[in-house]
Amino acid sequence: MTYSVSLALHYKVVNMPAGPNASEPRLALSKQRIMEATMALADLNGVRGLSMRQIGDHLGVQAMSLYNYVSGKEELLSSIVDHVFGEIRLDFPSGNWKASLRATAISAHDLFLEHPWSCELVLTPGSIWISTARLRYIESILARLRLAGFSPQDASHGYHALDSHTLGYTLWELGHRIPSGISDDFVEELLHQLDQNNYGYLLEHANVHSSEPDYGIEEFAFGLDLILEGLDALLPPHDTLK
Repeated sequence: MTYSVSLALHYKVVNMPAGPNASEPRLALSKQRIMEATMALADLNGVRGLSMRQIGDHLGVQAMSLYNYVSGKEELLSSIVDHVFGEIRLDFPSGNWKASLRATAISAHDLFLEHPWSCELVLTPGSIWISTARLRYIESILARLRLAGFSPQDASHGYHALDSHTLGYTLWELGHRIPSGISDDFVEELLHQLDQNNYGYLLEHANVHSSEPDYGIEEFAFGLDLILEGLDALLPPHDTLK
């Protein structure tokens, strides 16, 4: 098979409908392309108002044609959550369990900030997003804790503490972001209106925020390290895998 024929079969190039861009070919639909479009729209506008029609418009096709590849919006949301969890770094060969789990948590935090809708979907009450990648993520954390010497009970507690901090803090951080359209001057003016006598510590806290450009990641790591040190204290004294 020639290279050109192989390429054509791989991409299934089809012609655009007649119009201004009729001379430009586009790729045929696939589940992968639909998922990528869903993620791009979710990154741009979130998932609350996302519809199959919007995804179809983004791809230049009718919404009904998407159902030839996916069952609906729920499947797409599950797929993009799975994709994000699949990007979390789990391959840390270090024998230091604390450094390894710390790196995984920071990797997850960075990805959840990059794709803010992922935390929202996972933590939505009544929604259970159990995917292959998320199961691998959970198994990896539990395995590292058990191999470090934790009992099944303490490993379970440790996983919940780490996972809830990673997802919960990130969602909290996203919820405290200043909305677009609100200037720093507005926030500054709001703080100036607070009474020093009644809100002195709050103003002090705000000054700490403004003086540290990487405040978010430092705060995430601060809580994470408290959890890891607390877990370390649970290990038997004779443990040699720290």
